[in-house]
Amino acid sequence: QVQLVESGGGLVQAGGSLRLSCAASGGTFTTYGMGWFRQAAGKEREFVASTIWSDGRTFYGDSMAERFTISRDNAKNTVFLEIQSLKPEDTAVYYCGASSRRRGYLPVASIDYWGQGTQVTVSL
Repeated sequence: QVQLVESGGGLVQAGGSLRLSCAASGGTFTTYGMGWFRQAAGKEREFVASTIWSDGRTFYGDSMAERFTISRDNAKNTVFLEIQSLKPEDTAVYYCGASSRRRGYLPVASIDYWGQGTQVTVSL
């Protein structure tokens, strides 16, 4: 059973940074696309960034590449999301997702497995 467990969220002041982690287990992820998504209160879940497990190529949503960096540690089956210069509008629940069907840009509908999410709250 594939499991994704996020960590690293919290309350941070505007301008600060965070590194989120997603630990994956229960599957062979070398052919998977792994992504980060976020969902603010009252809004739809949106694509932030993704990486291809096998070769490390990265993909970002619109305007996300400026302050978001996705990376992976194959040995630890962990995907990271670093967020720089946090803004109040970054406040959301951040989810890790895995797709066995797609790599590259990952639509929400392509995700087969979701983590439970980690809350990021940015204060002024």
